[in-house]
Amino acid sequence: MNDHQLPRELCQLFADGGRGRALPAALPAGDVVWPDPQYTRQGRAARPAFWMSDEPATAAEWARFRAGHPRSGLWPVLLDESAQPWAIGQIVPDEPAQIDHFTAEGFMAEVWQEWVSQMPPDALEEIDPFGAICPGLAPPGVLRADPGAVADWYAGELAGKDMPLGLVAAWRGADALAVMGWQGALHHNEWMVPLAAVVRSWEDRFGARVVSVGFNTLELSVAAPPVEPEHALHVAAEHWTFCPDNVVQGPGDLQGYAEQIIGGHAWSFWWD
Repeated sequence: MNDHQLPRELCQLFADGGRGRALPAALPAGDVVWPDPQYTRQGRAARPAFWMSDEPATAAEWARFRAGHPRSGLWPVLLDESAQPWAIGQIVPDEPAQIDHFTAEGFMAEVWQEWVSQMPPDALEEIDPFGAICPGLAPPGVLRADPGAVADWYAGELAGKDMPLGLVAAWRGADALAVMGWQGALHHNEWMVPLAAVVRSWEDRFGARVVSVGFNTLELSVAAPPVEPEHALHVAAEHWTFCPDNVVQGPGDLQGYAEQIIGGHAWSFWWD
C-alpha cells in the first residue's frame, strides 16, 4: 500500500498541522467542514471539524481509509445525509481530552438513577428484571472476528445508501463523535462527550467500531456481541441508558430488546 502525502486541507484538521501523517490512498474530491459559529460554544472554531467527500463512498474506500487510520490519524465515517445538512456546519465539536473525565459506568448509573427518581413504580416493568437498581456494566464479549474486518463488512452493508465519506482527526472512532461535533442524541443527552465515553467502553469490551452517523442515528459494528441470553439482557440495559428510544419505541422492554441484539454484529441507535 503506497502512502500519499496529507493534503493541506486535511492538515487543517490537526492541532499540530498533521506532521508525520499520510493517507493510504488519494483523497477523493471534497472539502473540510467548519462549524457554524452560532452552534459552537466559543464562537469561531480554531480548525475545521472534519473533511467530507463530494460523492458517496464505496465500501472499498471506507475500508481502505479505516485500514490506514494508524498512519493518517483520520477515522472514516459514513455520513447519512437523509436529515442532516452536514456541510452547513450544524455541529458542536469538543476536544477528545474531555472524554477522559467520564466513564461508561458513571454515565449508566446517573441515567438510571435519574429515570427511576422521576417515574412511577409501575414504569419499572420497562427495565425488568433489574428494577430500580442499576446493574452496572456488562462483562466483555468474546471476539468472534477481527474488529476491523467486521467494521469493513458493516460499512459494505451501509454503503448502498450512497453516503459521503467523512474523515475525522481522532485516535479512535469513539473520539470522532466528539471531535466532529455530532449531535445525534441531543434530545437524550445535551452533551455528546459522555456518550463518546460509553462508545469507548464498547470498543474495548465488545470490539465495537463507529461506522456511520446521521442526524439522529449511530451505527456501530460489533466483533464481540453477547451470545448468551443473560449477557444480552445485561447489554440491553446499557443500551437503554444510552438510547432509551431503541427499547421504548422498539420491543418495549429489555427482554424483547435483548432478543434483538443477541449475537448481532451491528448495533443501530436512533433517538427521537
